[in-house]
Amino acid sequence: MLELKHISKYFPGVKALQDISVDFQEGEIHAILGENGAGKSTLMKIICGIYRADEGEVVLDGRRLSLKGYKDAVDQHISIVNQEINLIPDSSIAENIVLDKMHKFTKAGFVNWNEVYTTASKYLKQVRLNLDPKMKVRHLSAANKQLIQIAKALSSEAKVLLLDEPTSSLTQYEAGVLFSLIRDLKKQGVIMIFVSHKLEEVQMISDRVTVFRDGKLVGTDVIAKMPRDRIVQMMIGRDSSYLYRGRLNAEGNEVALEAKNICSKLYGLDNLSFYVRKGEILGFYGLVGAGRTELVRTVLGVDKKTGGEVFVWGKPAKTKSLADSLHRYRIGYVSENRKEEGLFLNNSVEMNICMNSLQKFYVKKAFPFINPKKELENAAVYRDMLEIRTPSLKTNVMSLSGGNQQKVSISKWLSSDCDIIVIDEPTVGVDIGAKEHIHRLIWDLAAREHKAVILISSDMNEVISLSRRMLIFKDKKIVNELKGEDFFAQPGETISAEIGKSFI
Repeated sequence: MLELKHISKYFPGVKALQDISVDFQEGEIHAILGENGAGKSTLMKIICGIYRADEGEVVLDGRRLSLKGYKDAVDQHISIVNQEINLIPDSSIAENIVLDKMHKFTKAGFVNWNEVYTTASKYLKQVRLNLDPKMKVRHLSAANKQLIQIAKALSSEAKVLLLDEPTSSLTQYEAGVLFSLIRDLKKQGVIMIFVSHKLEEVQMISDRVTVFRDGKLVGTDVIAKMPRDRIVQMMIGRDSSYLYRGRLNAEGNEVALEAKNICSKLYGLDNLSFYVRKGEILGFYGLVGAGRTELVRTVLGVDKKTGGEVFVWGKPAKTKSLADSLHRYRIGYVSENRKEEGLFLNNSVEMNICMNSLQKFYVKKAFPFINPKKELENAAVYRDMLEIRTPSLKTNVMSLSGGNQQKVSISKWLSSDCDIIVIDEPTVGVDIGAKEHIHRLIWDLAAREHKAVILISSDMNEVISLSRRMLIFKDKKIVNELKGEDFFAQPGETISAEIGKSFI
């Protein structure tokens, strides 16, 4: 059994955790829930030795642990699978899997590579990956990288396995593989601590749930006594639900962006077409890898198209790069991969908000010297508009919670005054409170500011709540289009059933 006794952790001006006591049982899947900033990540880092508690103790099987770093945790068979991809891209799969245990395969300064590859193959097989362990990680998909991180954790023969948003990069099939693996580990007696913002996953896989709010433990109970409404109320202190947001009535508006017969050899796209009107939210729904993101990246010039045409406000557009799309056609793209593509994590909130619109802050027009006062004032406007929680605009984005990072990622495109904006998986890894705020923001972009919005999401409720026309993707094809204000005014269950027919 793993026990946390009266754990407290303080940072300058912040009580991250306050007198937390909770236990985790052998062979148990124990979910930790809470909004961004509730203290979940701090708790995980204390368990695996990255942080040391200011008060309290961590006890494993009756022994008090004094971990000085993550290596000590690995030696105690405690491993963590992070939401962020923490692999070395130019090293092999095998090297990444055994990286923190390389000394076990080394003798007299020489590495036994055959043993390394054999060990890596064993754990690749366990996570159902049929890959060459000698392959470089750089060439793999985000989903495969996440599964490799899980293989790395398993290779430590973990007695305690911490899973931080483990399905955020996985398709539904891959998530199913992971859950099957988790159930196998449960039978082997492994303690699993599972952090996720996907309440459906928590209710499906967990035995017990512990909820945090503002650094304090709100409560712990068995999953059978934790329906969704109770979990949400404990997390945010109030009820929450998906509501019908009203009508947009964009049918007669001008077409802002149209793509005709788009082809991509890279992604296997063949003659895909769509359009979005001014003041409309067009939903792209489907599983990860269904072709939604691939189509948008091809249209916006992030990746090369091999056929088809793009029109902006009815005129032919040559979108050869994302810079072209932004500066020539005022199209913004909030990437699903905010860590690697959306943000400069080691730079300030101010810099990230203003990075796409620096010309607004020139001392004189076309004179590339920045007026720092104007830049700071602009960043403050979007910090307040999006309710970005940050100690300062000079704070590095890396130190913010996932929800606040996402708000920064969105704000940089709003700052650049885009007329057309694509928002890809806007609330992955975001807590319920931040999710509601982002949903209101997306709705207002179309309803109040009359921007054309393409919303890409694998969250069915999110698309139903926000879009008033939806394209459904499957196997790199658009298999259905659902539209009509009256259709989306129906109960969510009715719409979900109709969407489900598209996948039969």
